[in-house]
Amino acid sequence: MWKTLRMGMVVLAGMAMMAGGIAGAQQGGAPSTAPSAVAPVPAGLLVARKVFVSNAGADSGLFPHPFSGTPERAYIEFYTALQAWGRYELVSEPQEADLVFELQLMAPNGPANANKQKGASDPLPMFRLVVYDRKTHYVLWALTESIYPANLQKTHDRNFDSAIEAIISDLKDVVKEAITATADR
Repeated sequence: MWKTLRMGMVVLAGMAMMAGGIAGAQQGGAPSTAPSAVAPVPAGLLVARKVFVSNAGADSGLFPHPFSGTPERAYIEFYTALQAWGRYELVSEPQEADLVFELQLMAPNGPANANKQKGASDPLPMFRLVVYDRKTHYVLWALTESIYPANLQKTHDRNFDSAIEAIISDLKDVVKEAITATADR
């Protein structure tokens, strides 16, 4: 009987502690998990003027289905979008550049018909953009954008184009952050 009574008291004490923790969290008593400071963006992204675009290729099995064209399609679209932005001068040799933008189209392997309720999902093809400092060869930044699946060829191609636009937009946002951070100093 004492054993049952003691077990009941332990359960009640645990419930009281949980209730106190929940009440404290609702009143702002629990520490925040949000970062308190903004991490710096490498200055190289801001001061660089010349960029070499490196075509790291595309994994096999993506052309001509599900995407039309050739594996160079991603490189050509990315290069054209960078030219249109006008932020960087695009050079034809890496030794002339301040930064190297390496673009790769990946199709990771993974579960087929995965159980999303258990946290698994089928991987999507994605673009990975890695920004290197040309002189030191260090990675300054990396971005990825998934290409969403579709049933029709034209929708696959539109999603491909949208992912290229998104990775350019992500890059613009990072550069804008660097400019803003520098102006605030």
